[in-house]
Amino acid sequence: MEPIVAKPFSPENTVVARDLSSVELDKAYIGSCTGAKLEDLQAAAKILKGRTVKIRTEILPAAMSIFRKAMDGGLLKIFMDAGVVVGPPTCGACCGAHMGVLAKDEICISTTNRNFPGRMGHIESQTYLASPLVAAASAVTGKITDPRDLK
Repeated sequence: MEPIVAKPFSPENTVVARDLSSVELDKAYIGSCTGAKLEDLQAAAKILKGRTVKIRTEILPAAMSIFRKAMDGGLLKIFMDAGVVVGPPTCGACCGAHMGVLAKDEICISTTNRNFPGRMGHIESQTYLASPLVAAASAVTGKITDPRDLK
């Protein structure tokens, strides 16, 4: 199955990830109730282990119980070793409130569930929605990346 990405400004505006490989990113966000469950974090860790992110990357587990399991399972260390900022569970960046809000003209790949104008910050920012695997691979390359294309 081809990894799918939703382009701005609707979750219905989908395309396969490889078709967006020229889109340069400012940020990757793996968080929210939709994209930071334990299995999501485990998938991201498989991509990030032994690699370093090229762009600002934040991972915020969906709940404190997931944060604790990720910590106990060594996932947070993998993320931090890759240069990721790990934060506490919050709805902050997902709804454009705090902890990772996008600035004007910034482009983000995110595991959140909405990408209408201003959802994650400035009205002139852009959010592409993707799976944790695509978001993690994109953090490593700095562009939207199909995780199967990582070397």
